Amino acid sequence: MAEQLGDLAAFVAVAKAGGFREAARASGVSASSLSEALRRLEARLGVRLLHRSTRSVVPTEAGARLLDRLGPALGEVEAALDVVNGFRDRPAGTLRLNVPASAARLVLPALVPQFLAAYPEIVLDVVVDETFVDVLAAGCDAGIRYEERLEQDMIAVRTRAIYCSTRACAAVSRAG
Repeated sequence: MAEQLGDLAAFVAVAKAGGFREAARASGVSASSLSEALRRLEARLGVRLLHRSTRSVVPTEAGARLLDRLGPALGEVEAALDVVNGFRDRPAGTLRLNVPASAARLVLPALVPQFLAAYPEIVLDVVVDETFVDVLAAGCDAGIRYEERLEQDMIAVRTRAIYCSTRACAAVSRAG
């Protein structure tokens, strides 16, 4: 599929530029690579898409129709990829956590405000569940579990041991 999209993008570039050299300059791809991509595309479709001469490249009727439909479609693909690339630059989106009630009461209030301040593009969705659960199958991204509540095949990372007395736990709970 990636090769097909590349071939389609090469066709659009050549057709819009009116030639292979011009398209190569604009896209940063060699003219021979563009020519090969167009040859593959035409062979796959079984129809000629461009009339070529030594001076110009002009879409055939089939090529013109394809170009009319591909322009907006490839623009949408680019826009979709831009959205995804935004996730690479900064954490964003919904983070769904599965936690027991005690962690929701005692651990999260101390961590969540600072976390959300550091990552304002994150929306936190907390699911409180006391049962043994496959966190990923439940649609969550991560979870907090105490050692005795871990599934056998769960990958766990120990962050720190939390010990607190009843009075200290109440203070942490009120501080959050």
